Amino acid sequence: MDGFAFGVVLAVLASLIIATNILVAVALFRLIQKNGCTGLYFVFNLAVADFLVGITITGLVTDELSTHSHPPPKMFCILRMAFIISPSAASILTMIMVTFDRYLAIKQPFQYFRIMSSLVVGACIVGLWLAACFIGFLPVIVQGFQQTYEGKCTFFGVFRPTYMLTIFCIGFFPALFIFIYLYCDILKIASLHVQHIREVAQVGLSGNSPLPHNTSDMKAVRTVAILIGCFVLSWSPFFIASIVKTVCQKCLPYDVIERYLWLLGLCNSLLNPLIYAYWQKEVRLQIYQLCLCVKRKVFPLFHMESGPQVPSRGPAPIRAISHPQFQE
Repeated sequence: MDGFAFGVVLAVLASLIIATNILVAVALFRLIQKNGCTGLYFVFNLAVADFLVGITITGLVTDELSTHSHPPPKMFCILRMAFIISPSAASILTMIMVTFDRYLAIKQPFQYFRIMSSLVVGACIVGLWLAACFIGFLPVIVQGFQQTYEGKCTFFGVFRPTYMLTIFCIGFFPALFIFIYLYCDILKIASLHVQHIREVAQVGLSGNSPLPHNTSDMKAVRTVAILIGCFVLSWSPFFIASIVKTVCQKCLPYDVIERYLWLLGLCNSLLNPLIYAYWQKEVRLQIYQLCLCVKRKVFPLFHMESGPQVPSRGPAPIRAISHPQFQE
């Protein structure tokens, strides 16, 4: 893949990441206004982090598509890469918080709202962004992570492979371990809930069983599982190849890691909003209502601009769709 083709692919991917995350962020913001659920703030922060990933990679798009031959200065390139890594790290850390939030809601349902107050959620979000910025700007602080600059603004063009190994040790591997541990515990708790429902149903008290609550818990478990699976499939090849590159400099070419495998990792920022838009019925319903509102505002403009129309009795009323009908 040459530079121009890579720039086109990166531009399309950045546009999709920005558009989908804006749509999901608006839907989540409306849900937060209606429900006031503190757990949705983490999902909203995930959409914001992925949106910033799409914004930051647009600078690389301009470099790949431009025809000028003057490379950017070294410090400018280092800062650009730091601004790309920081929201990516924030996205990974936010997924950990989303998983922990669902874990706490299932494990401690009665103490959940007392523990996860607005102050605690805000502190967690501020803390994870500080940690993400520290990971992204670590090469600026530690000069030993900087590579001899040869005029190519890429990860391995300005960063040593040891920096990727450091990110793997302090970021990817702990996140993967936490994901696996929390999800295994969530599965165990969810299986106990299902067993409890069956026991209650056998004694004829199924009407008093917490079936709707546990049904939502199982849906949350499914969404978390899909998030974890997409995260592992997206970022594992990039980090594994970076570790191999650290050990053996000649085993893999830089272009394979920086173009194909890194693009696969960026796809995770596109998959996250698509997962919530498809699997979470509340988010899906909000997106549908947003599209309906846009349709109501846009189509009258088209009718006004199209000139005189055939007389009619007026527009047909839009029938309201209930939540159960939308699910069907």
